[in-house]
Amino acid sequence: MMMWRNAAAALAVGFSVAVSAAPALAADASGPVKVVYHLNQGDEQSTGGMRNIRNHLAADPTAKIVVVTHAAGINFLLDGAADKNGNLYEPLVQELAAKGIEFRVCNFTLQSRNIDRSKVIAEAKIVPSGVAEVSRLQAKEGFVYLRP
Repeated sequence: MMMWRNAAAALAVGFSVAVSAAPALAADASGPVKVVYHLNQGDEQSTGGMRNIRNHLAADPTAKIVVVTHAAGINFLLDGAADKNGNLYEPLVQELAAKGIEFRVCNFTLQSRNIDRSKVIAEAKIVPSGVAEVSRLQAKEGFVYLRP
């Protein structure tokens, strides 16, 4: 019997937390969809991610999109980076940045790989930690997480 009371109390607390959070979630529903694309696996994922972002914007031009990179995911945001067909990524990044897409690069990755900050293309912003940036965008700014 005690277990059922504890379970009922836990459900009541969970329900009250969900109800109290509902107005905050509803307030965000009127604005643009906010999405963080998380890239950390290199060129194939980056190419797919850029294609997903272009399609995303075609379907919802008002979406606020931030691309956060770390590990091998930063490669396409480095000066001179090209896909497997030799196409430079920078013109595509410039096109997307002109449409409001933000690109962020993990400084921990730059440091661990001994990559000079000057090698990061101008359209990308360096953040202290890619994973910390993804979690901050989700927890503090209400971004939806996507990983192509």
